[in-house]
Parts: sequence; structure tokens; C-alpha cells
Amino acid sequence: MADKDGIQKAKEYGLDQPAVSRSFYVKGMDHVDWGMKDRLSRIFRPESGKTVMLAFDHGYIMGATAGLERLDLAIEPLAPHADALMATRGALRSCIQPIHNKPVILRASAGSTVLQDDMSNEVMGVDIDDAVRINASCLAIQVFVGSNGECSSLHNLVRTIDAGARLGIPTLGVTAVGKEMERTNRYFMLASRVLAELGAHIVKTYYCEDFEKVVAACPVPIVVAGGKKLPELEALTLTYNAIQAGAAGVDMGRNVFQSECPVGMLKAINAVVHSGFTPKQAFDLFETEKNTLI
Repeated sequence: MADKDGIQKAKEYGLDQPAVSRSFYVKGMDHVDWGMKDRLSRIFRPESGKTVMLAFDHGYIMGATAGLERLDLAIEPLAPHADALMATRGALRSCIQPIHNKPVILRASAGSTVLQDDMSNEVMGVDIDDAVRINASCLAIQVFVGSNGECSSLHNLVRTIDAGARLGIPTLGVTAVGKEMERTNRYFMLASRVLAELGAHIVKTYYCEDFEKVVAACPVPIVVAGGKKLPELEALTLTYNAIQAGAAGVDMGRNVFQSECPVGMLKAINAVVHSGFTPKQAFDLFETEKNTLI
């Protein structure tokens, strides 16, 4: 233990170096608490300011999805190549090893499945105490703007934001696209802005025409959903266009784990998001990885 006899005279005050006030690099997050910034800096790489999330929470509404029949076999090889893992608590606890040191985007809403015509009636599906036990870096809530369940899903969002804020855990608002909803830049601009205005720290939405306007109108980072499985070059082009339009990253699921070479595809997506690869360069990387593994 330090004592007064061991104290040396302090002298390095850096008087010739004024103290620097540094702006936090994640969009709109200058004024959140230190702990929340720390969690956000695990999700968004400080070097690039962007993220590649790996989504495998599909089972909460779809059951055993193609490519995710065995979560342990599908996700373990992919986890090292993702910046963050978006998953349900059940999947994490039962199938994913706690050794990857990756931030968890915890699916925190639940309530409907694909068996229902109206899937907008969700509830808060995870208690904040359990989110802490699982060491979640972020909580994900689905929001159904424009649907029958709009009000209740927005209620889920604001309650989760408040619960997470008390403990420095950010919330990701997900703009759901149901059968009855528009898929236009006008809709995505409105929905993304509403989620941010209500306090979401990150918004996940879909790429669309004039996407740069959606990004400009949203005061927090936008992460683009991969959506349904596309041919690899198309998925990489989607990623490239989203990043060029100002997205802070992508959240890819089916375009990775349903690919003919999932690890190669995730590496190629990383190259676009973090290294500025063009779709063609990234596709060449994917082909090289695929041929290496054959």
C-alpha cells in the first residue's frame, strides 16, 4: 500500500499541452454516460467507426431456420469474424461458448411467430436483470411502425430504453417490415427517425432508394439489415451501397449462414465495411476463401 514516505514529487503536468476535449466517434452519442460509450465502442470498431453484426436470432419467430438447424455448428466458426453477435438468450446459453469476447446484441422482444398473419403484437421478452447476467452490450427491440401493434411496440421500446439507460446499456430499435407496411424511403425515414427521437441509440433498418436521406434524417447510427438470402455479389453490393450512403454497418444473417461459404462471406463483408473493398474485390476474396476450403 502506498504511504507518504514512498511518494515522489509530482512534476509531469504537461503544461505545454492543453487538455483536449475529444468528441466521441459514434454518431449522436457525445452526451451518453461513459459506460454506454464503452459498450458502443465494443460494437462499433474505433478504427473504422463501423460494425459487422452477425444476426442469428431468427428462431425467435421462425423456429429452426435453414442454415441454423444446429446453432453450435453454424455460429461457432463465424463468431471470431463478427464484431457483434445478435442473438436470443436461449441460443446464447445453450449453444454459444462464452469465450469469443464479442459484444452481444440481445434480442429483447418476443410475442409472435410466422404462424400469425399479424406479427406486430410483441412484448418485452427479457428482464433487464437477465440482460445484465448475460452481459449484454445492447438490447434489441422490434418496432412495428404503421401496423396494428405500433403503440405497444413503441411502448416496449421506450421501456427498454429507460431500463437500459439506468445501467448504461444502449438499445437497438429494429424497424420491422410486415406484410402491410410500405418498403419505401419515405417509410424508412419516418420509422428510423421516430425510433431515434424516442431514445434508441442505434437503429436497424433496410436499404432503399435515396438511402443517404434516411441516414441524414436519423441522428443516431443506422445499421442495415441483410434481409433475405441474395446471391453473394448482390449482398456485397448491398453492403457497399449502404456504407457509401452513410450506414454505420450491417447486420447480416441469412446472407452469411446460408451462403455456400459462410466464413468467406463474413470475411468479404468485413472487407467492404472496414477496409473499403468494392463489391468486385470483396467477391474475389469470397471466391478465394471458398476455393481454399474446398
